[in-house]
Amino acid sequence: MADEEISEEEAPKKKGKLGLIIGLVLLLLGGGGGFFAVYSGMILGGDAQAAAEASDETEPLPQIVFVPLEPLIINVGRGGGQQLRFRAELEVVPEREADVALLMPRILDVLNGYLRAVEVDELQDPASLIKLRAQMLRRIRIVTGDGHVRDLLITEFVFT
Repeated sequence: MADEEISEEEAPKKKGKLGLIIGLVLLLLGGGGGFFAVYSGMILGGDAQAAAEASDETEPLPQIVFVPLEPLIINVGRGGGQQLRFRAELEVVPEREADVALLMPRILDVLNGYLRAVEVDELQDPASLIKLRAQMLRRIRIVTGDGHVRDLLITEFVFT
């Protein structure tokens, strides 16, 4: 009989499932509240309204003028059977537009000479357009002088 009393006292008491259910409910409420706080910007959102107002304020565009170049059709290759159609515009400061227009024959001459000297393989490579553009812009800036031409925008470059 003494053995029976000891075994009854040593046996752990059963815990109810109430604690588990309460813990689960609190976990869900905490997770949902945390999600709402982050999603609505109450936590870690910074000042979303100030950021939206700051993004609405944009700087005005700089004063620029685009001077179109006459389209060039250049025979390339040894037999001259292939052609390159080239059209571009120069980005110029408005005060320098007349100066660049005055130098247009020289600009076209430099571009024509450079594009005729370029190898056919280089014209066929799509990745070489960036290099060609940089080289042409460098030559145009040599002709026009510093501060006249900001950029060269290629609008047509078709090799047939």
